[in-house]
Amino acid sequence: MKWKQRKEGAEAPYIPAGPFKLRLPFLHYRFEWPDYVQGLFMCAVDLGAITLLADHLGMPFEVGLAIVILNGFMYLLHHLLGDPVIPGWITPAIPLIVLFVEQFPEGPERIYALIAFQMSLGILSILLGVTGLAKKVVNFVPNAIKSGIILGAGIGAITSIFEKGGKFDVFPYTIAICIGFCFYLVFSKHFEALKVKGKGWALIGNLGILPAILLAVFVAPLFGEAKWPDIQWGFSKPDFAALWSQYTIFGLGFPNWSYFLTAIPAVFATYLVVFGDVLKTKALLSESDTVRADEKVDYNADRAHMIFGGRNFIMSLIGPDITMCGPLWAAMQVVVVERFKKGKKAMNSFFGGAGSFRWGTNTGLLLLPIVSLVQPILGVAVALTLLVQGYVSVRIGVMQARSQRDLGIAGVVGAVLVIKGASMAFAAGILLCVLLYGKDWLRGEKEKLFAANEGEKVSLKEEKAS
Repeated sequence: MKWKQRKEGAEAPYIPAGPFKLRLPFLHYRFEWPDYVQGLFMCAVDLGAITLLADHLGMPFEVGLAIVILNGFMYLLHHLLGDPVIPGWITPAIPLIVLFVEQFPEGPERIYALIAFQMSLGILSILLGVTGLAKKVVNFVPNAIKSGIILGAGIGAITSIFEKGGKFDVFPYTIAICIGFCFYLVFSKHFEALKVKGKGWALIGNLGILPAILLAVFVAPLFGEAKWPDIQWGFSKPDFAALWSQYTIFGLGFPNWSYFLTAIPAVFATYLVVFGDVLKTKALLSESDTVRADEKVDYNADRAHMIFGGRNFIMSLIGPDITMCGPLWAAMQVVVVERFKKGKKAMNSFFGGAGSFRWGTNTGLLLLPIVSLVQPILGVAVALTLLVQGYVSVRIGVMQARSQRDLGIAGVVGAVLVIKGASMAFAAGILLCVLLYGKDWLRGEKEKLFAANEGEKVSLKEEKAS
């Protein structure tokens, strides 16, 4: 079977495997070199996880690199098993996870907590995927609390950069310059107009935060905030032996059940963020349905849950990771969808684009020249990622609220989340919903309206359009 044998309007060829659809490069889809080359350099974002692991777990660079490489190969499971996405971190939830693990002393206790958290999230996701209960669970949570969780995650992401001892204290000029450049490329109306006028501008815009990361390679040394890259040749050298002996159950043993019980509120809060990414994936793929009628792209949320749930469970055993295993890298999903919409000549199959990109990032992680190029500014890469995600999360969190009353509750829940953690945030949210909505506390506001001013109601649709 070859990729070119796909019939008009049908799915890309695959090998049936229960709920999964196995697709292999060159056999079931065409290898897309533009996406592969872009992936080579975008691995810089994946490498940013090493800084988080070093900051909060005291993990050496080579051990963190081992986790990133393992996580990278796990990314391949999505397109190989029939999930049409470019997966990534659960970026909005990183502040929630950091808040949780920092309740425990650095060392084995903190590792146990992280293992319990990631394993619990994996098991929850798998169960919801197998039973098809994912949507019902999220719909059960009042909008005011969902709004507060997402809002708090956004605020937590931003404060983690600017708090005392945060990344801004280490790279003040680099972060200030590069985040301004990044926001201009990603969110500016002026740059949006430039992308329409010229293909060159559109190419730069489609690279997401990569141009800002590459700018940091030069800006940080110029301001004395980092060393110039020491480009080395050969292959990267991850330390798997130290990883498995010092940071996994194979060396430390299995966590006590008390860690799992303590993790439940934070895991559930993280899952609310995850499900938002699932909804976002479906919306992005639906945009290409009318444009690319030649290929049916089948997205199944239950299958996605089983895959990213499985990734989290496996990584909790062989390489627990603060960034977790998420269902979507939204920025790159948009880039690939846009190229897919340009027709069969640009991208024969969506699985070719998504798969080739992730094969590219995995190749980049193994090449020492690329790793050594960005190593001095990995802290900046993390800061840019969290600040962009913080901006998006605050915007989405506010729009989850249906009224001023919802938004007031969300503000309290978000603040409690940042200061006291997920358990207190849920307790505060439930108490406020009961007090303000009485017997209707689970439903909250009956109409999907956001009150912009007293007496003035603006529909969510109109608000998004504006």
